[in-house]
Parts: sequence; structure tokens; C-alpha cells
Amino acid sequence: MKVTLAQVNPTVGDIHGNLEILSEALENISPGETDLIVFPELFLSGYPPMDLLEKDWFIRRTSEGVREVLQLSRSREDLGILLGCPLSTGVITGKGLFNSALLVEKGEILFQSDKSLLPTYDVFDEARYFSPSLSVEPVVFRGRKIGITICEDAWNSPELWPAGGGYSRDPVRELAHKGAEMIINISASPFYIGKIAIREKLLSGHAISNGIPLIYLNQVGGNDELVFDGSSMVFDRCGRLCHSMTGFEESLLTIDMDHLIPDPHCHLPGDIGSVHDALVLGIRDYMRKCGFSRAIVGLSGGIDSAVTAVLAAQALGGENVLGVTMPSPYSSEGSVMDSRDLAARLGMQFKVIPVSGIFSSFLDTLGIHLEERGRAIAEENIQARIRGNILMALSNASGALVLSTGNKSEMSVGYCTLYGDMSGGLSVLSDVPKTMVYSIAEYINRDGEIIPPVIIGKVPSAELRPHQKDSDSLPPYPVLDEMIHLYVEEMVSEEEMINLGFDQDMVHWVIKAIEDTEYKRKQAAPGLKVTSKAFGMGRRFPVAARKYG
Repeated sequence: MKVTLAQVNPTVGDIHGNLEILSEALENISPGETDLIVFPELFLSGYPPMDLLEKDWFIRRTSEGVREVLQLSRSREDLGILLGCPLSTGVITGKGLFNSALLVEKGEILFQSDKSLLPTYDVFDEARYFSPSLSVEPVVFRGRKIGITICEDAWNSPELWPAGGGYSRDPVRELAHKGAEMIINISASPFYIGKIAIREKLLSGHAISNGIPLIYLNQVGGNDELVFDGSSMVFDRCGRLCHSMTGFEESLLTIDMDHLIPDPHCHLPGDIGSVHDALVLGIRDYMRKCGFSRAIVGLSGGIDSAVTAVLAAQALGGENVLGVTMPSPYSSEGSVMDSRDLAARLGMQFKVIPVSGIFSSFLDTLGIHLEERGRAIAEENIQARIRGNILMALSNASGALVLSTGNKSEMSVGYCTLYGDMSGGLSVLSDVPKTMVYSIAEYINRDGEIIPPVIIGKVPSAELRPHQKDSDSLPPYPVLDEMIHLYVEEMVSEEEMINLGFDQDMVHWVIKAIEDTEYKRKQAAPGLKVTSKAFGMGRRFPVAARKYG
């Protein structure tokens, strides 16, 4: 049997556009080239559709979309189509919807497989919308008994849930016990650093333990905060990787399941390269799917804005990115020169808009009204807010989207200005720790200097007061980033962090700063998720609450 994997990029809610993707894929397959073409989880609606699933008109439109798939199938009787879509359960009780996979051939629905395991952790909220399937059955298609699973159905391994959590069922094993000769898993599995390797180990383990080959087909593309890497894979019955599809790109791959040969040249991409590719794709798709074609980046002469500018230029083309440097009384001459140099290297438009005069006007107006105890920090924030206003004014006038440049280290502890440097429509680096920003810069410069070395070598500074350095206010970034990782991503307690050898006062300050900054992050632009726990839809903490010991 030959199977074609359609690693494609659907748009949430765009059922017509997603059907066009399906139709184009069919046109690219010659008659007799394949037996079955496979599309990702919830392909028809796009993933994640969230509360669109609560709209009656949306469910009706997806039902109409299924009928259009059947019509397309009639024109290609040589192959079957497997795709994901939301479908009514047909009963009043429960959520009323299944997360389903439909197997279609010759204009008819041959089989419907519904998702059994509904994730409710991190960014996932599927139990809010769907009812689980309580049983699974394989289906015979063209003489082969196939087990069809959907994403989380394969994520039941003791290694994934070492604390004894997880699920009471293993749909993959159930299908194998019922005679499935191969497993096809359709997925919409979002990226984070290290996840591609986790998937390979998990899926290879299923193939080994059940002694059957396994196809994993994943969505690609960015949808709001989530980036889907694709990275689809095929394993033989011994769990050996036979095919892997390039991550972060749309493509079709036809494989012969009767002649699977392990490929020693299959290799997983490096973590930093994957983060870079995820951010570029995330920017491109967020802009495209929201109707923007141009971006604005405030250039400070520092590494965060430089990396953001490069990623934007790679996503959109340098000619579609405007870099704006806004020197204040405390900006170094080098900051303007380095920003100009970077913009020229990237082929960006570039503007210099000084803020010293505006800053003086603010001080003339507010001076007598600012209490002395908070005056210094207020003056720093005024400069950042002036810059935010300028960027947003340029955005309003041009229709370009402002990309904010703050990193995860800053966003974690509040080293950022609400309505200032946090202004923008997309926060590109908000899930990228400062130390990783440097790693991405090195990756960008791997084949030649794109970011001027002087920018990478600078001592980090907000340049909002004379001789200011980030280290005046924050622990060293390597230490801070490790503490943030432990507390936010690993959910290690304050006591455990102290027992690991971190300074007690520093631990308390960092944790208090993280929790006290929740009100700022609630008002931040959406950020692209690249770690296992990002601020945003996957981390839900109250603002008005006691949140630490």
C-alpha cells in the first residue's frame, strides 16, 4: 500500500481555504500514484479552533465542508482521503462533538474514528469542546487493516507521565490487539524546544512494543501563539525511522508501506535551528493570517531588537520591515550607528526619530507632579512609553504591525514597560530566554555576519539612565534563566530551588517578581511559544491572589 502524507498549513476557521489546500494536494498526485492521502488533525477547521466550535454556524459550515470533500473524492476514485474534522456526536448528552478522522473513498465515508484521549494540560483544552471515544476499532482499507489514531491517542507512555499521571487507556495498543497491521496518527502537535526528539522516541516505542509500522502526520504552520513544526515521520515495525519530513515546511511525501527501509540519513534538526525556524514561521503566518504584509521593529542597537529584526526580515523580506531607532538623552551614539548598520545589511527601511524633545516636554508637564520616591523609575518608563507611542503611530498610519522585542527573561520578572517596549501586535521573543537569544544570534551568523558582532558583544542595557546595565537590576542572565526555567517550566518550588544551591534571597526575589508581573503579562501582545511552558494560553494564573509562599 502506498500512502501520501500531506504536511500542510491550514488556517483556523478558513474552511474554504483549507478545502483549496486539499484540492491542490489532490491535483499534485498522479492517478495511481498512491492509495491513500492523509491530512492532519482537525484539518478542515484548522487547529485549534477554540470557541469557534461553540458556534452553530461554524459546525454547519464544517458539515458542508465534509460534503465538499465527498464531492472531491468522487473526482479521484483512485485514492482514499483521510482527514481530521469536528463532527457531531449525534446525542444530546456530553459536549456534542467528536474530534474525528474521516476515511473517504469514491464519494462515500468508509469509516469514522473519534479521538479517545482529550488533553487538558498546558495549551490544550479539548475536554471543553469534545466528547471522548470510548472504544476504537481498526478499518480494512484496500486489503490492509489500519488503526487510525488522533494526536494525543499516541501520547500514553509511562516515560511521559513519571509521576503516575497520564491515561488509563492506550488506543494504539488496543488497535494492535484488534489486529491493526499499521497505525496512522494524524496530529496537530505544537512545537517546543526538544519536542521533536520526544515524539520520535514515543512513536518509535509504539512501533516496537506493538510490532507494527507507524505513520505520524503532523500539521505545519503558525496559529496565534502556537507554531506547528510538521516533522512528520514513518517507522517500521522495529521502530526504526524510515522517513522524516522537513520541519516548518509544507510538503507531500508518498511512501510504500510494503517496502519500508530504515534511512540512516534521517536526522532530527538541532534545537536552536528549530527555534529559529519556528519563530520565522510564526511571524510569517501570524502576519499573513491576520492580514498584515509589513512590520515595524523598534531598533535599540541591542541584541533583542536585532534578532527580532532579522527574524522579521527572513519571514517577510527586508523590504517589508521598517526599523525605527529612537535615541533619548541616554542613548549611546553607537546604538544609532549599529541599528543603521543592521538595517542596511537586512535591506530594511530605516528611520531615526529622536525622543529627547518629547521627553523634555513630558518632564516640563509632569515634573512637579512626580513624587520623588518614584521619580527615577517614572522617568525611565516615560522614555519607553514615548517610543511605544511613536511605533504605534507609525503602525496606525501605515497599516504595518509592530513586533515587540522583549525576551522571556525580561517578561518573567517585569523588566519591561507596560505601554512602552511591550507595545505591539506580536511579541516575537517573549518565550525566548536571554541566553537563548544569544544562541539564536550565533545561529543567524553561522554562515556569515548578518548581525554586526558589536551588537552581540554589547553589555545589555536599556539605556534609560546614565551608565545603566541590566545587571544593575537583575541577576546574571545565565543564573536568572535557569531559575525561570525551573520555576516556570519545571514548576520547582522555592524550597527545592534553594536546596539546589541557589541563593535564598535571589530565589525569593525572582519568584516574587514573576508572580507580581502577572498583571503586565495579561496585557502583553501574543507571544510565540517555543518552550515547554510559555506565558500566555498555557499558563493560567490569577492576578489578584496570593501566588507564592
